[in-house]
Order: sequence, then C-alpha cells, then structure tokens
Amino acid sequence: MEAIEIARRMAELGNAAQACRAYTLAIHENNGADPAQDMEAAVYLLQSGGDYKVSYTCFQRLYNQGCFAEDCLSIMTEAFYTPNVKEQEGRYRRNCKLLNRYPYLFRKDFPAFEDLPIKFYPFDEKSFTPFYLGEGRFGGAVNFTRQVVSRNFFHDLDKPILAREVFSQYELEYLVDNVRKSEDIGRENHIYLHYPDWEVFCSHLQCLNMRPLLGEHKVVFLIGDEISQYPIDFKERFGLDYSRSSVKPLGVRDFKRLIWHTQLSSHNGGDFFNEIFDSHPNLLATPSIILKNIEKNVQIIELALESCRSIRDVEKILPEMDIQLRKELYLLRDRTEKDIFVSIFLNSDEGYRKSLDPAARITPAVFFQPHFHNLYYEIDVDFSDRVTLYSKEYEKIRTSPLFQNFKYIKTFTPMRRPTTSYGATVKFMYDHTFRPEGDTTRIVVPDALLQRLLNRSFMIDWQDRLYMDSVLVRFEDGKLNPKATFTALAAFLDLPYTESMTYCSLKGERDPESLAGNDLGFSTAAIYRTYDEFANDIERYFLEYFMRDVYEYYGYDFKYYDGAPVDEQKVEELIQGFSTIDHYIRDSWQRNVLPTTEVTAEGKEADPEQREGALNIVLENRIAQVNANRLRTAKFLLDSPYFVNKNGQPLHMMPKLELNPALLEQPLYH
Repeated sequence: MEAIEIARRMAELGNAAQACRAYTLAIHENNGADPAQDMEAAVYLLQSGGDYKVSYTCFQRLYNQGCFAEDCLSIMTEAFYTPNVKEQEGRYRRNCKLLNRYPYLFRKDFPAFEDLPIKFYPFDEKSFTPFYLGEGRFGGAVNFTRQVVSRNFFHDLDKPILAREVFSQYELEYLVDNVRKSEDIGRENHIYLHYPDWEVFCSHLQCLNMRPLLGEHKVVFLIGDEISQYPIDFKERFGLDYSRSSVKPLGVRDFKRLIWHTQLSSHNGGDFFNEIFDSHPNLLATPSIILKNIEKNVQIIELALESCRSIRDVEKILPEMDIQLRKELYLLRDRTEKDIFVSIFLNSDEGYRKSLDPAARITPAVFFQPHFHNLYYEIDVDFSDRVTLYSKEYEKIRTSPLFQNFKYIKTFTPMRRPTTSYGATVKFMYDHTFRPEGDTTRIVVPDALLQRLLNRSFMIDWQDRLYMDSVLVRFEDGKLNPKATFTALAAFLDLPYTESMTYCSLKGERDPESLAGNDLGFSTAAIYRTYDEFANDIERYFLEYFMRDVYEYYGYDFKYYDGAPVDEQKVEELIQGFSTIDHYIRDSWQRNVLPTTEVTAEGKEADPEQREGALNIVLENRIAQVNANRLRTAKFLLDSPYFVNKNGQPLHMMPKLELNPALLEQPLYH
C-alpha cells in the first residue's frame, strides 16, 4: 500500500497518530505531483494534531501554484494570521507612536493598519511569511531576529554608514550597538537607513521593535527621494556641532562583537591569519592563546575585584592595571567574565590596542583564537543510527562565559589541504616528544591519523549560535590570492579592508616567525610542502578517501586516492600500510614510556632480556589496540553515517568563502 492509502485507512479507523505520520510521508512521496492529495493531507494534519508546519508549508505552496487558492488562503488566515493579528497591530501602533515623535524620521503619514500592503503570517515563534496583497502571493519565510550580519555595513568608514532596506531586528540593533555616537568621536556619525518604499517600511513595523533603536538618536531614516539628503549637515540643519566634542575613550562595555577565529585542527595556518588581522584599526586583535590560560587570568582578576571594598583596594591588588580600567571594572554592575576578558587586552602592554583608531566610526571587534594543544572528537551513535559529534574542547568554548556574553559573534575557520596539515601535525607532535634532559614527562605521538579522521568540525550545527554566522576560508587561497581572499573575508566579518591586511605582522612587527620554522609572510612554501617524512602515500590515500566530501565541497583535488572503490578488505590492507605514523608512535613509546614501565618476573625484578621481551609485548599490544580502533572506525565510516546535532537535525558543511574572480592574482588552488 502507498502512504496515502495507509493514511486514509488509519483515518477511517480513528488512529489519528498513525494517520498523521502516513499523511506526512504521503506529502513527501507525492512531491507536488497531485495537488488534491497534498490538500487532503494538509487539512487532515492541521485538524488532527499533526505537524502544523507541514500543513502551513503545503498550503503556502499550493496557493502560490494557483491550486485551491481561495481555500488555502482562507485556512491560512483563519489558522495562523487571525489569532496573531491583535499582537501585530499593537506592535505596529507602538512603533508608529515612537517614530511619530522621533526627530530623524521626516515622514509621519503612517497608513492605517488595515491598509498595509503586506500581511505577515507567523510560521513559528521566530519566523513570518509575508503575503503581498498587491501581487497575491506568499514570499519566503523571514526570521527578523536571525543572528546573522548579512552584509558588509562597515566596508567604507570615510563617510557615515548608509544601508538600504535593513529589515532585520538583529542587524538594526547591531548597527546601533556598534556605530559610535557622533558626540563620542567629534564628528557627524549617524546611521542612515534608506527605505525606497514608505508603505513597505511601515508594513515591517508589524514585526520589528523600534524602541531599542531610537534612544540615542543615532539613526536617520531616509524614505524614497530623501536619499539625496545623505549625509546631512547637522550643524547647519539642527545646530549640532559635533566637532566641539572630544573623542571619548573606549570602555569595556563598548565591545559587543566577537570575531572567533577557530582552530579547526592542528596546523591549518591559524598563525598566518592572526598575522593578517594584527594591527587592524578596528580590531582588538590577539594572537592564539590557550583558552585555559586566559580563563585563569580572568578568574584571578574576578576574585581580586570581589575582595575589594573600595577603589583604593583595587589599586593595591591590581597596581599594574590602568587607573580608568580599574575604576570602570570595579563600578560595573553585573560585571561579567567578558568584561574582564576585554579589560585584559585593553590594559595589555603587548600592543593589542596600539593600532586601534580612537576616533573610528565603529567600536572595535574583539578578534580571538582560543587555542588547544590538540582537538579530540568522539562519535556517538543513537538507536536510529544517527551520529553526533562530541568534543570536550569545543564544549569548553560553547559554554564559556567569554563567548556567551558577546551579543554579536562572527566565526571563521581556516582550512589547509587535509593531508598536508596531517603531515605537519605528525612532525610537530614528534618534535615535541624530545624532552630536555631530566624531564620525565611521558609525551608520545598519538594516533594522529585516527584523530584527523574523527575531527569533522567543518560539519556545523546550524542551530548552534557560534556557527550561525560562519565561513570557512582556505589557507592556500590566503597565500596565493591574498587580495581576493582577505577582501572577501573582511566583507564577511563586516570590516573595512585596510592596508594592515596587505602584510603579515605580530604586535606590529612585520613578517614575524610566529613559531620556529614557520614560513614568513606570504611565502607559498607551506602550500607545496608535502611532509613525506611524516606521512606516507597509503596514509594519505586513506585520509583522502574518507574525506571525499571535504575535498569535493571545499575544492581540493585528490593527489593520492585513485577513485577506486574501498571495502572492508581494502581498509584492512590500507591499515597494514600505516608504517610512517606507526614508526613515530613506536619510537616515542620506546623513548618516553617503556623506560619507566615497571616489569617483574614471578614477583622479582625481571632481568634485562626478560624486561626487553615484556616491553615489546606492551608496545605490540598498544599498536594492536591502535589498529583495532582504526579498523572499527573505518568500517563504521564506510556505511556513510548520518551526522546530526543534539536535536536530530542534519549537520551542514560550513560555507566556503567565495572569492571575486576579478581579484584573483593566480589560478585557484586545487
């Protein structure tokens, strides 16, 4: 039986739950082929407690297709619009009242609510679907609070900010929160919002909240032809001479946006990107910092401040802190870890704030790469064979107050060809197993190959706030096509592309060696270095096969995988060829673990020959365990598992930064 037949039979039997499941499946199976069947299913779902979103979407689609249009619109209006219209009308009237008194909106002839040309049908708690009365059609769903900054508002700071048709509540508040007051920088600096159509602007007042945008009189609304007034001479028109104001120093609460530079995995070129953003006039830019170290410093200062009873106490306990910062932190109400975090870098004598433009039109963003010695990912399979990813390191970031208390977050992730970054990682790990004489730390090379295989952090949870506004940028693009790459990245991060982004620096020093052995500046050597001593072709074949989706999505050609099918037998053969990584695992164990391993024979200390044999058994058992883990994981991945977030929603590949072809200096790397 087809799903629609099952659904009808279940409905006849009064089994609404089973009927709803079958009708939902029937809509998917039908795929729009039979409008009458879709209409039947949508009506039943809505009337019988099924997923209303399925019905909503179905009615909307049928209406736009001209199928059962009158019935669909009637149902949509009765079920979704009418129950919420009083709330929308109330919001509209409140906004009109606020704007009627606002000095920088020059048009006040607000239409009656009933005459607005757009109706907004609620889809869920956050989203609406506009219905354009004049065109008789539904538009696409809109979430006015979606936490994404969709355009480069701050690309040109020579003039006051001008933006056209901004209808996102999130973006409107973002502008108000991050554009500084004219009085604070000694020049005219209003936010000019241009709306070509007055009635369309008014229609959106049903869904937006104007109150948080108007309090400081930062915004100037320009309707239609009023765009010709941009920028307004406030001295001549309103008698406001901002040039008489002095520049106000930045306070810790002025910093509301964070640019999170993520550590995808080891050796993906993170230092290079830090060096590009160093000295940017609109960034409080820091190099990579171990997360636990900065959290420890924040905690120390927090405890010190809690013990103080006066400003003088703060001066005694934190004598190295700038006097204004000390005072501000002590007097802040509801002081957060984020406030202390910002103050640490504002107070630092290491040059983090030296490049900041004190009279910039916008408040600087905090640029931060929390670092870990290594990133570990685990996979968990539920009863439906859905797979979730878990990383203790990422959980530390996700739950960190340093992140949670920033209102606006942009995220970008550098990626380097996986086999290259893998080889570089093995080299780094092996080099660090050589300890100074007397250091008994038991450092070994882990199974870096398996770690890299399990690290799929390029697959993001689109419902996770930290990744809602994110992009992945290739290390090779930054090296080979720096202008195209960093123009595009600055646009995504909503920064101006500045002269400081045309060279590498660290705390102002040009072309630094950020880590011993790193290539300087825009040297392309790191792109073509293959690390043959630290990764063999079989290991790289294995990585490329199991990361086929990565190579395809992010534009890397295969260099080692030949396109042949891979089954369990092939996997076992490949694992037997992991001689390079196994060599470094064995060597590090023989130097740093086995010499300190206690071995006895029948209650007595083993003789040298017995000891050596026993230690060899220990080492071979370790390698056998490593191989077993590899085989088990590879067999699991052969089945193309379905990766989901904690809510069961599919993970998405992080969007790739797209470059402007006109700015390319060299062909794109593949």
